[in-house]
Amino acid sequence: MISCIIIDDEKRAIETFRRIVSRYLSDRLEVIAEASSVKEGVRAILEFRPDMVFLDIEMPGENGFRLFDYFDEMRFEVVFLTAFKSYAIDAIKYAAFDYLLKPLDPAELQEVAGKYEKKSKGLQSKDRVHALMANLQAGSSLQGKVALPTPGGFRMENISNIVYCEANENYSNIYTSSGEAILVSRTLKIVEELLPADFFFRIHKSYLVNLNYVKEYNRSEGHKILLENGVELEVASRRHDELLKTLTKNRL
Repeated sequence: MISCIIIDDEKRAIETFRRIVSRYLSDRLEVIAEASSVKEGVRAILEFRPDMVFLDIEMPGENGFRLFDYFDEMRFEVVFLTAFKSYAIDAIKYAAFDYLLKPLDPAELQEVAGKYEKKSKGLQSKDRVHALMANLQAGSSLQGKVALPTPGGFRMENISNIVYCEANENYSNIYTSSGEAILVSRTLKIVEELLPADFFFRIHKSYLVNLNYVKEYNRSEGHKILLENGVELEVASRRHDELLKTLTKNRL
């Protein structure tokens, strides 16, 4: 049985959560406490020591992310709850244990429980929390770092150093200005959602490029771009016009 605490300032949301658990997961999930604020949640966590915490992000006073400020060690997993499909969701996809969109779907909550049951219990990586916060702060700027989830953990990389990204089945290869290739355990679609759209352009189903590293665009030989590092990449036919418009918006 997985013990859990729900932290949400909306009483109706807590009631809905309890109803779903009672109907669909009564043999797998036990709600041992509830709280309506981060501070109440911290007290409940310290008292009841849950396996999982279901945490609303948008709350008055302190939002859900402030929970991490109260713990040096986290011996529980956090599942974020939110009603908004915002940029924050992309960061959460990268570094959190999981997240659920409101209104809650019983099947998705069952998936989260199954995911927890498959993982070995233990300390939630503080590196993962740091990675989450770094990705939230990445925003829409090239300044700062992004946390890249690798098979062995996380790699912090300056966003401005990423030259291009390449799809590799359920993984991605991230190529940096130093010539290094980083294997990332996320699809190219998720990588694209996290990196700032003002600077990164999907030229092909297999390639996402940092426009600051584009050196040439050649239309005479099958529509290709040449990057500053000498790498030549194909541009998909459906992306020709938009890429050309983006590259030439500041032309003489």
